[in-house]
Amino acid sequence: MAASDTISVLFSLPTSSILNTSTVIAINVFVTLLCACIVVGHLLEENRWANESITALLLGLVSGVVVLLLSNGQSSRILVFSEELFFIYLLPPIIFNAGFQVKKKQFFKNFSIILLFGVFGTIISFCLISLGAFLLFRRIGVKSLTLQDYLAVGAILSATDSVCTLQVLNQEETPFLYSVVFGEGVVNDATSIVLFNAVQSIDFSNIDTWTALKLLGTFLYLFFTSTILGIAMGLLSAYGIKTLYFGRHSTDREVAIMMLMAYLSYMLAELLSLSGILTVFFCGLVMSHYTWHNVTESSRITTKHAFATISFIAEIFIFLYVGMDALDIDKWKESSASAGTSVGISATLFALVLIGRAAFVFPLANISNCINRRDSDKIEFGQQFIIWWAGLMRGAVTIALSYNQFSASGGKESHERALMITSTMIVVVFSTVVFGSVTKPLIQAVQLRHVKSMTSDAADFASLEDLRLLFLENGEQSDNGNDQPAPKRSSFRLMMRYPTSTVHYFWRKFDDKFMRPVFGGRGFVPFVPSSPTGAADET
Repeated sequence: MAASDTISVLFSLPTSSILNTSTVIAINVFVTLLCACIVVGHLLEENRWANESITALLLGLVSGVVVLLLSNGQSSRILVFSEELFFIYLLPPIIFNAGFQVKKKQFFKNFSIILLFGVFGTIISFCLISLGAFLLFRRIGVKSLTLQDYLAVGAILSATDSVCTLQVLNQEETPFLYSVVFGEGVVNDATSIVLFNAVQSIDFSNIDTWTALKLLGTFLYLFFTSTILGIAMGLLSAYGIKTLYFGRHSTDREVAIMMLMAYLSYMLAELLSLSGILTVFFCGLVMSHYTWHNVTESSRITTKHAFATISFIAEIFIFLYVGMDALDIDKWKESSASAGTSVGISATLFALVLIGRAAFVFPLANISNCINRRDSDKIEFGQQFIIWWAGLMRGAVTIALSYNQFSASGGKESHERALMITSTMIVVVFSTVVFGSVTKPLIQAVQLRHVKSMTSDAADFASLEDLRLLFLENGEQSDNGNDQPAPKRSSFRLMMRYPTSTVHYFWRKFDDKFMRPVFGGRGFVPFVPSSPTGAADET
């Protein structure tokens, strides 16, 4: 964490601490702002036009203006934007908690749609934004960017931020929408970063078919190896905690080992040049399915609230960070672009975001509707519109990737590269404040809260019990009056008719027979006499 040099000019306070004065002041100011965001967010809980994300962003902007005035226009930041701070300390707890708290049944029930939007949709958006930037930027006057820069722009602007929408959607009232928007947001961020890393690892000096295949191969390698690593780390933590019985002596050790193993999975992925987001998300998913059930009851309560609290604070910190950094006077001076050019680039980028997202949400949703036979599984137009709208907002991932691609290298940076950073900031602030503020009224206007409540699991025909009976039955009585049994339904026919439920049925059988006896989980909790769970068992 780097403190701005202007703080020492603004405040000249004596200190006996070994810490730098400017650093102490910066932390005090940020903690105060975090407290203010939480209080204001609580007061605006029922407000139609505001939420904690927008509140934090606006407070960051106001704070930046105050610092800018106090420093006589020298700087607007208390903290310098650091990619390491974002990717190493702030992003991992958010993504891990997303995987840890997700309702797995709803998530995997809509997993095909989530992958369709999060992977293929992001790739479509990446291609269209990159192509549009390549064709339009030169007409506006930006001519120094390379092919790698244009592809990086596509990956940067494809990273969505659905926090504002998720704060409005209710997981109980709109389970389908929440799981799709939530799941697609996580997979989208991971896919965007994987694409960004793949673009940076490819040599574009000689473009041919092999380069395109290599780009695809790099993407697939990063995607699947990151997922496998996350699952492996989650299973390792489950097996270790189940075998060693930390709860016999200390619940603190259980909580500590869960947190450290989760963070280790992210850092190990970064060490191996994989996608830390995918790794830590699936690690959280596996931990919630196995590891969480292996710890004592007090540790379960502690971990659940601890992970959620850390994630909550990190999200607010990020929006404060983005709001304050949007007024980075050095970048605005360095870009030296006219107001018309800056607005033109920003408007072009945002238009490409609108078109790129619409180009895959509506077509892919209708393709999914054609495949699904049941009306309850079809995505209605109102829901398609909300899914499209939810992905229009951009956040800290976009800014962090923009800094990574266009920040100074070796002390030399073109004005146009600085212009790309400032234009990205405009897109992020505009999309979050404007689109985020009208999300709640828009959802209420579309009246989706009462439309898809019928998507509950109880209403599904292909429940686990129904499938069990269908698989086990030898035949059915025919309706033609004789005693001839009806032909037995094949497993393949059931799989084709009810693919999600059937896969879930087989997974449950495999999980109960092989996985849970080894790694623990619900129904396979180790007996620890000194723990609350053990005491309950003894009683």
